[in-house]
Amino acid sequence: MNVCSPHKRQCKSPLRQAALTLCASGRAQWKNPSENENNERNSKSNNRNKQEIMKLFIIFFLIGSSVLLYGQTVSGTVFELNSEITIEYVNIGIVGKNIGTISDQNGRYTLRIPPECYNDMLIFSCIGYHSYSVKVSDFIDLNNGNVNLEKKAYDLSEVVVSPRRVRERRLGNTANMLSSNFRTPFGLGYEMGILMENKRISFVKEINWNIAKFTFDTIVFRVNVYKPQEGLEIENNLRGYVYVENSKFEKFENILRSPVYVTCTKDETKDKITVDLRHLNLVVEGDFLVTFETVKILGSGEFRYRCVSTIFITTHFIRSSRWSTWRKEWGPGPSIWALVDVER
Repeated sequence: MNVCSPHKRQCKSPLRQAALTLCASGRAQWKNPSENENNERNSKSNNRNKQEIMKLFIIFFLIGSSVLLYGQTVSGTVFELNSEITIEYVNIGIVGKNIGTISDQNGRYTLRIPPECYNDMLIFSCIGYHSYSVKVSDFIDLNNGNVNLEKKAYDLSEVVVSPRRVRERRLGNTANMLSSNFRTPFGLGYEMGILMENKRISFVKEINWNIAKFTFDTIVFRVNVYKPQEGLEIENNLRGYVYVENSKFEKFENILRSPVYVTCTKDETKDKITVDLRHLNLVVEGDFLVTFETVKILGSGEFRYRCVSTIFITTHFIRSSRWSTWRKEWGPGPSIWALVDVER
């Protein structure tokens, strides 16, 4: 008979060895289910983590793709420098591009910039303030759309008043025809005007625009008066000049020192918009450009203006935003005219 010693780990008894083997097998079988469950749980957890990471990756990819495809939207508020005063109706746009907007009455604005313009210049400008210009990509990196504009100080030159003989005249397009009226494609910053042919020194008293139909709740226009400046280059000039398509050596400078606004409502706007400029003491020598610029629109509707007959050819200018390129057009332009006193 084989004897199994209690002090030895191995036993030569076949029965004992079989029992130990069975016990070991039983313990192994009892532990395996728990280990398998842990493994399965770990595997599921890992899969979930991978799925979450993949979802986040897809989200960031889509966001990045949308920015690359559709550009960046910037927004903020325009303030006076060293002040909490907001500036209304500030022109915001990219030089030479039909991309721009205008701040609201509280100085707030929103502008979407396509990716192909990231290397262009973004400009904030308003009559009575120095313009602010910045590269688009740098402005986006600032991650803060708030802008401060510095007030402009004007030098007041001495004015010598002497008695002169004058006569009242109307410059521009005074037509009031029913058969020639067009619907205006409005948008914030949209600007349209007429070049006034003026050969003498004139005192500008009124600006008028003959209207055929007006059904908007309210539209606020800014009236601008520009003086042609010929013979000088104008590339990226930030002194308030604007330039004309296909005309490298022609530009205009806004000669108003303070903004002029006119509010039009469907109840009060019938056949003419009249803006009184007598308080500005505006004296112009030579030709000048008068425009109406849309700065605020409330509600929807239709606006049709009068224009001259097709047998008369006039020069008028159109652009979609403050820093976009003027379109110089010949044809039956809008019936915009100025009431002036002309020196005899």
